[in-house]
Amino acid sequence: MKIIVCIKQVLDTGAKIEMQGEKVVASGSPFIMNPYDEFALEEAIRIKSALPDSDITVFSLGPESVKETLKRALAMGADHAIHILDPLFDGLDNSLIAKILAKAIQKNSFDLVLCGRQAVDDDMAQVGPALAVLLEIPFITIVTKIQFSENFQTADITRQIEGGSEIQKNRSLPFLVTCQKGLNEPRFPSLKGIMAAKKKEIQKISASDLQLDAKFLDPHNNKLQEIKLSLPPERKKGTILEGADEDITKQLVAIIREEEKIV
Repeated sequence: MKIIVCIKQVLDTGAKIEMQGEKVVASGSPFIMNPYDEFALEEAIRIKSALPDSDITVFSLGPESVKETLKRALAMGADHAIHILDPLFDGLDNSLIAKILAKAIQKNSFDLVLCGRQAVDDDMAQVGPALAVLLEIPFITIVTKIQFSENFQTADITRQIEGGSEIQKNRSLPFLVTCQKGLNEPRFPSLKGIMAAKKKEIQKISASDLQLDAKFLDPHNNKLQEIKLSLPPERKKGTILEGADEDITKQLVAIIREEEKIV
C-alpha cells in the first residue's frame, strides 16, 4: 500500500507568545509536528506493521525549519520525506496550499492519504477536505478508527459526530481521512529510528518543480484574506456585589443598563 501523510510544523502549544504589531512573536520557542498530524503518521506506521510491503511518504509545506519536523517523521517510521519549499509559497491561504500539495502528491502513486483533523495554529480544518477534492478521491473527516479488510482493499471507518459516532462500511481505496484524537497513541522516535533518519534524504520540491508560476501563487488569489490579527481583549476584573438583596438588585440593574448597556 502506498500511503501519503501530510504534516505541518506549528508553534509549540505551550509556547508563550507576544504580539508585535499584528505578528505573532515567540522568540526561542520550539516548533513541533502538528499534534493531529501525529495521529495520521502513527496510523500509517501501524498499517505498515500489519502490511509490511507498505510505503509511507510524508509531505510538508513550509520554511527551512520544517526539515526538523520531517526528520522526526522519518525517525518515527516514515520511509520518505518531501519538503515543499519556495519563497513564493509565503502568505498563501489554505485553498492554495491544498492546490500545491495536490500538485506534489499527484507526482506519486498512492492508495491512502492521511491528514490531521486540523492544524492547532489556525484551526481551519480546510486543507484535508480540499486536498481530497483536488485529488478526486472520497474523504472522511474526524476519524477515530480505521479497520481494514483482510485484503486491505476496503475499510470500515468510524468517525466522530455530535453526540456519538458513525461507521462507514466497506469504503474502497483510495480515500483520504482526517485523523482525530483517540485514533491511536503516537510513538516517540526510538534511538534506532533517529539514527536511521540521519541516513534518509529529504527531497525538496520548489514552485518550478511543480510548474507553478508567480501569477498562480499571488497572495491576491487567496480566497481568505487576513484583515487583522490580535490577542483577545483582557477580561475586566470581576465585581462582587454586597448588601441586602434589594440593594444588590439595584446595583446589578445599574451595571446592566449603564455600564454593559445590555438593556
